[in-house]
Amino acid sequence: MSAKDRSGHAIVLGASIAGLLAARVLSESFAKVTIFDRDALPADHRPRRGVPQGEHSHGLLARGREVLEELFDDFVPDMTALGALPIDLLRDMVWVNDGHRLPREESGLLGMCLSRPVLEGYVRDRVRQLSNVDIHHRTEALGLLASDDQSRVIGARVLPRGEAPQEVYAELVVDATGRGNRGPTWLSQLGYDKPAEEHVDPVTVYASRDYRRVAGDADFRAIVQSPWPGNPYGGVAIAADGDRWMVTLLGCGPGNFPPSDPDGFLEFARRLPSPQLYELLRTAEPLGPPMKMRLPTSVRRRYEHMARLPEGFLAFGDAICAFNPAYGQGMTAAAAEALELRECLAKGRNGLPKRFYARAARVIDVPWDIAVGADLRYDHVAGPRSRKVNFLNSYVGRLHGAAAANAGVAKAFLSVANLMSAPPALFKPAVLARVLFSGGKPADIPAPVSRPRALEPVA
Repeated sequence: MSAKDRSGHAIVLGASIAGLLAARVLSESFAKVTIFDRDALPADHRPRRGVPQGEHSHGLLARGREVLEELFDDFVPDMTALGALPIDLLRDMVWVNDGHRLPREESGLLGMCLSRPVLEGYVRDRVRQLSNVDIHHRTEALGLLASDDQSRVIGARVLPRGEAPQEVYAELVVDATGRGNRGPTWLSQLGYDKPAEEHVDPVTVYASRDYRRVAGDADFRAIVQSPWPGNPYGGVAIAADGDRWMVTLLGCGPGNFPPSDPDGFLEFARRLPSPQLYELLRTAEPLGPPMKMRLPTSVRRRYEHMARLPEGFLAFGDAICAFNPAYGQGMTAAAAEALELRECLAKGRNGLPKRFYARAARVIDVPWDIAVGADLRYDHVAGPRSRKVNFLNSYVGRLHGAAAANAGVAKAFLSVANLMSAPPALFKPAVLARVLFSGGKPADIPAPVSRPRALEPVA
């Protein structure tokens, strides 16, 4: 759509990555897009108060990188210049799933190692450069404005810090205010039902610490060691901007949480099924103290099931579904939602909420089933364990064993986990045969190589 064909005003509440990506897509259809965020947004790429998870380990899944490359020209070279590292998600990573180590071979699944503040700061800078987008910070969203018959949202009430409340009118309001959003309450104030919600508390605690990264200290750019009921301890190390290793240790269930003191943090890493992360930390220089965070409850709001919705209002990103962040899916899911929003807008604005929620639900289904299914393997996690959940958990447990022995199975698993393929890819005959004839026991994990090999560049 050319600039002369754009029309109307859209408001985005929240300048998180989800809100920024929504604004980027809306800028193609609306003459004016205004973003409001209650935080004081930093001028550089520092962490901010409204994103408490920002200082913990992050990475960009393959689908997320693909979408961001589509939305922002030169995304990969720009991010590389900021210190991010492009990677092949199988070749350049150490994966240990349920005690099974995946083979390290080229997969063609391309992700990015980076920090959340640098990615968010870059996206914010690019969106701010759009001629029809304005970003207002230090401004809190108070509620929605509606037409006389309440059938349409026509704007939002906002409160700039130190000023009086303001009414801002628009044809579309997007709620991207995150996990703690008040969208359902705002809808109820207009006479609508609140969406049904699903909650799963993983009872998991993070502890994160940054370390200095030097040339030759590892033969990988990231390591992911996932917990499982037999060993409820996990760890992640990401080679991030600033020549850092961003390291996060996690424990699932009471009594298994990582400590936040430096000695205890290092000793906790000994519990992981592979020694590589511990050996890296044992010799690396810490850049600060460990930081602790209890993972919040996962929440999915079922807007797609609502029989009655107002026109002119959309929930987006974490406002629809806030995932367990241990699985690293939130940013990528928001990016995929942005493309669905673009497709929906191409078909017109009438009926937009219903169309968008239906398409967003299909995006969310896969990462939600992966994360919630994995959480429900633990006895301490409350939630319904349907036949589907029990079957998939049993199957995926065996799949990890098959993936350790066969790179094709490993690639199929990572393709689904990175939202590049639909789950039926895990049941194709070649994969299914390997899974059915594999053992389900944790593999013997070999010691790490003694001399790091040089990593090949990734486009």
